[in-house]
Amino acid sequence: MGLFKRIGNLFSKQEAPAAPKSMLSLAPGDICEVSLVTYEVAGRTQTSGRNAVVLTLRDGNDIAYLHVEEREQLKYSLYRPIDGRLDNPSEVPATLELDDDTYYLEEEYEGYAAVTGQTPFMNGGAQHVWQYQSDNSRLLRLEWQNGRFMLYEGERIIAGDVRVIRA
Repeated sequence: MGLFKRIGNLFSKQEAPAAPKSMLSLAPGDICEVSLVTYEVAGRTQTSGRNAVVLTLRDGNDIAYLHVEEREQLKYSLYRPIDGRLDNPSEVPATLELDDDTYYLEEEYEGYAAVTGQTPFMNGGAQHVWQYQSDNSRLLRLEWQNGRFMLYEGERIIAGDVRVIRA
């Protein structure tokens, strides 16, 4: 190595280390841990206008959906798909009864859904979402896109139970 190159290396700036991935930036192929279960991220859905993402998680044959939203701090909710049906998105009620639990509408929003990987809705497009909560802190999520409903039941997860393993 020449003298000038060595001197140049002394004054050159080091490359900044890559920022670690957060749960909001995970993509298909990444690995994360939720409540001591290791999952591979199989898909990602992000709705425009929101700092939130729904990750499709796969552990063998089991599939779960992690809703990650950044408000004052990151908030996590883990959902599992359930069977159910609604006919018309304009007739979604503010209160739903399901298995002796009453769910109350907490939030409703819509926007363009950007989809990557394997998700319940394989194409992006306009998506409408209803999020409910019961008195015993159970969560219910309804999604409508392309004429199809998906229903999920879940619970909140504390931030200490969620971490990125490999991105």
